[in-house]
Amino acid sequence: MNAQTTHTSPGNLLRSIGAVLLGFLATAVLSLGTDQLLHVLKFYPPWGQPMYDPVQNFTALAYRCVFAVMGGYITARFAPRNPMRHVLVLAVIGLIMGTAGAIATIPMNLGPAWYPIALALTALPCVWLGGVLHRRQQSRTG
Repeated sequence: MNAQTTHTSPGNLLRSIGAVLLGFLATAVLSLGTDQLLHVLKFYPPWGQPMYDPVQNFTALAYRCVFAVMGGYITARFAPRNPMRHVLVLAVIGLIMGTAGAIATIPMNLGPAWYPIALALTALPCVWLGGVLHRRQQSRTG
C-alpha cells in the first residue's frame, strides 16, 4: 500500500463530512418542512400544543422513518469511500439526537412518551436501510 491509500486526504475528509452532513440536512429539512406543512393544513395542532392523536403520531413517525432512509441513501451515495461507514456515523448521530430529544421532550408532556422513544430507536435501522438500498442499487448497476 502506498501513503495515498493508507491516509485520509483533506479532500476526502471534507467529502466524508459533507456526505454525512448532506444526509443529515436532507432528513432534518424534509422532516421539519413536512411538520410545518401539516401544521399549516391543520392536520396537526398548533406548534407547542400537545399531540396525542395516534394517527397524527404514527403519520409523523412514518414520514420521519422514510426521510431517515433517504438520508442514509444520500449519505452512502455521496460518501467518497466506505459508504456504510458513513451511514453508520449518520445513524449514530440520529440515535444520539433522538435520545436527547426524547429526554428533553418527554417531561414537557407534548404527546405520548412512546413517540420520541420510537424516533430514537428507529434512527439507526432506518438510516442503515438507506445505505443498504444504495449498496443494492450499486451492485445492480455494476
